[in-house]
Amino acid sequence: MNLVAEKYVEQQSRWPREGRHILAQFDAETIVVYQAYRPGIARYAVANGHFGGSKFDFGRMSWIKPTFLWMMYRSGWATKENQETVLAVRIRRAGFEEILRQAVPSTYCSELYADKFVWQKSLSDSCVRLQWDPDHDPRGEKLPRRAIQLGLRREVLESYGGSWIVSIEDITDFVHEQHAALNSQGVDALMTPKEEVYPVEDSAIRRGLGLSYA
Repeated sequence: MNLVAEKYVEQQSRWPREGRHILAQFDAETIVVYQAYRPGIARYAVANGHFGGSKFDFGRMSWIKPTFLWMMYRSGWATKENQETVLAVRIRRAGFEEILRQAVPSTYCSELYADKFVWQKSLSDSCVRLQWDPDHDPRGEKLPRRAIQLGLRREVLESYGGSWIVSIEDITDFVHEQHAALNSQGVDALMTPKEEVYPVEDSAIRRGLGLSYA
């Protein structure tokens, strides 16, 4: 696996306990996001380095998650139907910043929109849907901290699925190994991709996302 991994318990002590934060593995140029698909879609993506083929529908919204354990909770550690294969998709940070810039909350926020009609129009027009949900620990228990997921469609999904991608890696074997270690040896044995709070410097984007300060 090309991702850098670290013991979960060591990372947990560094992460914010509550608030809205983007936890992710990133470097100066790229950031990793996760998606879970049925094997046919995943095999095509890994083999070709982009999404497509007869089984991938660019007409549907596709959700990305930058936090590994949030993906594990949603996919049941790669056990749910049509989520049996977990992909680590490394994309350019410039592309990710564009996703964040275009994001519109999936629920109405009076601090950002004059009224619900303006918000609904923005949501309908936008290519990116923003959702904050309770983060979860490795055993699926709800946490005070919120985790972000971003729904992509139309032009943004086209760019994400193609030109913004640096690499796509199938990490399902790692997922299964760590899930087995968690179940047999407990949380102290769990390794997860090393993640930190992703810095969003643009104040307008921070406000639009409703980010908390670390």
